[in-house]
Amino acid sequence: MPLDFPASRSGNGPEISVCVPVYNEEDNVALLHQKIVASLEPTGRTFEMVLVDDGSRDRSVERLAEIAASDPRLVVVRFQRNFGQTAAMMAGIDHARGRYVVTMDGDLQNDPVDIPMMLDKLDEGYDLVVGYRINRQDKFLSRKLPSRIANWLIGKVTGIPIRDNGCSLKVYRADVIKRVPLYSDMHRFIPAMSTQMGARVAEVGVRHHARRFGVSKYGLSRVFKVLLDLISIKTLQIFTRRPLARFSGAAALSSAAALFAMVTMRGGDLVVETAVVGLLVALAVFLLFLGLITGAMFQQRDP
Repeated sequence: MPLDFPASRSGNGPEISVCVPVYNEEDNVALLHQKIVASLEPTGRTFEMVLVDDGSRDRSVERLAEIAASDPRLVVVRFQRNFGQTAAMMAGIDHARGRYVVTMDGDLQNDPVDIPMMLDKLDEGYDLVVGYRINRQDKFLSRKLPSRIANWLIGKVTGIPIRDNGCSLKVYRADVIKRVPLYSDMHRFIPAMSTQMGARVAEVGVRHHARRFGVSKYGLSRVFKVLLDLISIKTLQIFTRRPLARFSGAAALSSAAALFAMVTMRGGDLVVETAVVGLLVALAVFLLFLGLITGAMFQQRDP
């Protein structure tokens, strides 16, 4: 269970919540706080900063506690161990009280200066504004090339051609992002999942800086996670459109397979025949009930 301090917050919520996952960023958090404040204070909008420490092993939590003691707009959520970027981002979104939610990385490669511009774009009638990194300051082979391949694959599979799914700098309407289920490394699929729910999405170019402090937590191993999550998101896309019809079709196929097994296995081992047919019939019933439950769940989620 995540811990947060200050433990309780009262009063009306702010207009904007800036949510930032943090992992071993002791040299970045103070400057990050300063940049967010300098970016949002001139707008006159009320805001809070929700920084989620994802089980850091350095002094990130201590630094954050010192800042929070002098700035009540900073809320720190602490994980007892490392759960990953998506879990940390989801925790920040869950704790956010603002009407608008901003997400960004904690390594200062995203620039808070872009947030007001993105909020203005959101006010044009969009539900989600996605940043794409201009003049990206990363290594080509280990970061840029895999990112380009992943963006192309995600666009082809989901049908949502976003230029830079890996850019964490995004602005959302809270009532939209809080309805998007996140797990594994699926934060990069938020635009596709939001569009599936009818969200209006815009893209804007944002600044990108080279990392000044700390070590990057990204590697080529994430490519495999992206591929697995891409299969999951495609399956969700298929079955969330008319879920009862989709699952009923799968149940019909399982029933047909059971009937085929009964015909072809007749005269053979009765125990094996009974087990195979029984499993296929049970699968058909399970899929049918799963379709009913899924359909009811998505009806409840629709506004």
